[in-house]
Amino acid sequence: MPITDHIRNKLSTVPHRPGVYLHKDRFGTVIYIGKARDLRKRVSQYFHPSRRMGWDLKFNALVDAIHDFDWHMVKNEAESLLLESRLIKEFQPRFNIDLKDDKGFLLLKVNLNDPIPRFTLTRLRKDDGCLYFGPFAHSGSVRRALTLMRRKFKLRGCRPLQPNESDYRHCLYGNLQHCTAPCIGNVTREQYLEQVRAGIGFLEGHTEELRSELESEMRKAAVNLDFEKAAQLRDALEDLKRTTLKTEKFERIPYTLPVAVHPESDLRELGRLLGLAEPPARIEGFDISNISGTFIVSSMVSFWHGRPDRSNYRRFRMKTVRTQDDFASMAETIQRRYSRLQKEVKESIAPLSGVATSGTDSSEIDETVDDSADDSPTAEIIAAESPERPWVPKVTAGPRWPDLILIDGGKGQLNAACAELAKLGLSHIPILGLAKEFEEIHLPGEKDPLRPGLDSSAVKLLQRVRDEAHRFANTYNAQLRLKKISESVLDEFPGIGEARKKALLRRFGSIQRLRLAPIHEIEQVDGFGGTMAQALKRFLESRKES
Repeated sequence: MPITDHIRNKLSTVPHRPGVYLHKDRFGTVIYIGKARDLRKRVSQYFHPSRRMGWDLKFNALVDAIHDFDWHMVKNEAESLLLESRLIKEFQPRFNIDLKDDKGFLLLKVNLNDPIPRFTLTRLRKDDGCLYFGPFAHSGSVRRALTLMRRKFKLRGCRPLQPNESDYRHCLYGNLQHCTAPCIGNVTREQYLEQVRAGIGFLEGHTEELRSELESEMRKAAVNLDFEKAAQLRDALEDLKRTTLKTEKFERIPYTLPVAVHPESDLRELGRLLGLAEPPARIEGFDISNISGTFIVSSMVSFWHGRPDRSNYRRFRMKTVRTQDDFASMAETIQRRYSRLQKEVKESIAPLSGVATSGTDSSEIDETVDDSADDSPTAEIIAAESPERPWVPKVTAGPRWPDLILIDGGKGQLNAACAELAKLGLSHIPILGLAKEFEEIHLPGEKDPLRPGLDSSAVKLLQRVRDEAHRFANTYNAQLRLKKISESVLDEFPGIGEARKKALLRRFGSIQRLRLAPIHEIEQVDGFGGTMAQALKRFLESRKES
């Protein structure tokens, strides 16, 4: 595949800096993630004609699939390894093999509240009151540095939480004078805590004294022609440098959709494409999901500053539509969403004007889903990410109208949505339909759709919103189907009625938990005794879960 002008122009902007690059296909899906000391050189190698002449079929298939790429700069090679691992775990690219498992990098932790604190290695950071250092990209270096730190500050390395005198008799660290043995009272707990705090300072980067000692010993060994010892001291210095190197912690990627380096720029491009007065700060996207007319559901996702705002996601199960009718389903979804939002806006304004409002009908409440923590960016993040002058939309208190509505579908779905908005008096809200086959943008009252092309950053932003709405709707549909399948297993059990079935599901929540429950817990459910609980247990074990 010849290199396109888009790729060629983008390569010229890649810096000669360490970082991580992400190759994407024509749908915007991340298909490969790699790291590099020099991003420009590494990414350019993928498009050299000489590389395509080799026999590596996987490489050729990867290059054929590349339609675009992004990159993220970091400060050093260690950071690039940490970020690469985190991104691969998030996106699971199909051309990556390594780093896809859930194994994390090593961390060092210490709990100052332990009777005799000790530094230990772990791969999982918990909210348990411990102090954590890392993650460390080089596991061998941190293990050797931990040994060096223990010897330097006479810290314990034994396993017992509170070792006693019998443990000390067999303690090699104490016998070699590598530990001050606080477990048998050689030093007080307060004196030992001072040693621990010195170790904490060491991990925080206060290593000048130890570094000077090692360098002095290394030079002395070299003068005495003891090159083996000098090499060991050189390696120890390198381990010390790697362990105390300051790196940014890539604990979490703020969104798990195909990434954009500058989402604010995408919003500006979208605003220009649609002729809006300003970029749309909040975009709400809708999609319908059903299988042969069963479990008809819809989803609404909310994007704020071009990123998913999962605390404002909503999902709907159709109340009036009984057959497969995407137009009617979209109409019901739009009516329920924005009639309720109208009520919320009026109720938020009423206290300020002193007008009393009636209560909200609970039957109109749709499901709010907190899919994860709120990922709304701060003004500082926006300013750092945007290559242009920072644009920060005004934040309003309380419910907020969307600046743009996206409908997954063509003219039919769009017209159904527009008709409902008109009934509610909300025709002024910008709305569009995104047809999937050619990624055409349909606008109300326009005969011909917009076709900016797949390279357009505005189209890529709309794709991210549409794909997230599609994922969210399909997930809800799958949950309902799985729940129905699970309930039907109980229907086959002889002698169980609706009341007993509801009692079981209320107590255990799902069939899977019921399978794992011991008999004595099943006996505690209303309507079950020992004999029936045993019969139900045997019945579930004889049925493979669907």
